[in-house]
Amino acid sequence: MTAEAAAETRSGSRTRRGGRWIEQWDPEDEGFWKQTGEKIARRNLIFSVLSEHIGFSIWSLWSVMVLFMGPEYGVDPAGKFFLVAIPTLVGGVLRVPYTFAVARFGGRNWTVLSALMLLVPTAAAALVMTPGTSYTTFIVVAALTGVGGGNFASSMTNINSFYPLRKKGWALGLNAGGGNIGVPVIQLLGLLVIGTAGAAHPRLVLAVYVPLIVVAAVLAALFMDNLGPVTNDTGAARDAAKEPHTWVMSLLYIGTFGSFIGYSFAFGLVLQTQFARTPLQAASLTFIGPLLGSLVRPVGGRFADRFGGARITLGNFVAMGAATGVVIYASAERSLPVFLVGFIALFVLTGFGNGSTYKMIPGIFQAQAVRRGLAGEAAVAYGRRLSGAAMGLIGAVGALGGLAINLAFRQSFQMTGSGTPAFVSFLAFYAVCCVVTWAVYLRRPSRAASSEGAETGVEAGEAAARPVYAEV
Repeated sequence: MTAEAAAETRSGSRTRRGGRWIEQWDPEDEGFWKQTGEKIARRNLIFSVLSEHIGFSIWSLWSVMVLFMGPEYGVDPAGKFFLVAIPTLVGGVLRVPYTFAVARFGGRNWTVLSALMLLVPTAAAALVMTPGTSYTTFIVVAALTGVGGGNFASSMTNINSFYPLRKKGWALGLNAGGGNIGVPVIQLLGLLVIGTAGAAHPRLVLAVYVPLIVVAAVLAALFMDNLGPVTNDTGAARDAAKEPHTWVMSLLYIGTFGSFIGYSFAFGLVLQTQFARTPLQAASLTFIGPLLGSLVRPVGGRFADRFGGARITLGNFVAMGAATGVVIYASAERSLPVFLVGFIALFVLTGFGNGSTYKMIPGIFQAQAVRRGLAGEAAVAYGRRLSGAAMGLIGAVGALGGLAINLAFRQSFQMTGSGTPAFVSFLAFYAVCCVVTWAVYLRRPSRAASSEGAETGVEAGEAAARPVYAEV
């Protein structure tokens, strides 16, 4: 089953060098899964989480660095919002090539390489974090941290291949949640540094991460595996891009993950700008929301496994709208306690929704396979093929939601000195997500629509097939 020899093996256009290649992998076979697959998948999941966790920390590095940037740095609040927005843009774009890197180089090999790449933005930040550095230089160095955002796409694509459909919600939720915790962890470290050494020592944060990056790369090299059956399929990428569900799920993922990462990067700046918190006061609060949102993500996946991702996602968006209403009230009234309650609730709901939306993706394409008349192994292969390709696109578009959130805050504070207009726009977007989730995945067709579909011979009608997505 495993190619442990150090010889070269050629599969298609990819040359494999060294060991740790698994040449046969069938997690949908329950016998294989219980005897061999589950243990291997769990081991790869553990070290994937570690590497992705550090990737998220580096991706969100500048949400911490801006807390160290006092008046002597010469960067105003609008400039800081733009500074933390840049990594989300770069990270979102990089998610597309990172998705295909797993099949090109192997999941284990790419995890090692992508982890080591995190040393570049970390070292660069250590060089430039001093008053007198130009704003352009800060922008360039902040952009480098986008490589940490790309790690998510490759990690999720890799773990998606290891687990059977019935386990994907939990596994992908745990993988993503463990990665997401990298955001509050680096914010907690920033709080520790500011509280003990003061705001003049941002390099202490960076000094902690350099050895952690090396450790993550070494552990991935020692304990992870490459899956031989996973190969790049450019046709799958094209098919996924043509599939309307890819773009529908991208919209919903903007509402969940885009909100999570955007709020994570902006939380401290909102507290400083709107509520006049000091760097230490802001740092003592910023980690709470991302931490809770990260911890609840696997729970969202678990609930989606049990009750259906579409149902959970719809209810989650309704709750996000309610929480945003609380935040709008608190923002207008300048009530920090109420604002914290509403905003932290938003974080929890974005994390919960992250888990349910990512559970939906493989289920949707599995349902599409059934609608196309496929069954058994053919249906599984079709679902795995398109869901893996779609995850990269959906993850990339969803990450760009974080860019939109930070730009919305920047514009809102520039024009009104308050974040209230930005939150109103977010509420409107969540309402759109509610309508789309219901209309595409939960709305049951009328009898007339079902009959018309049957009469025209369109696989019992497009509308008649919709309710199946309630179970994804």
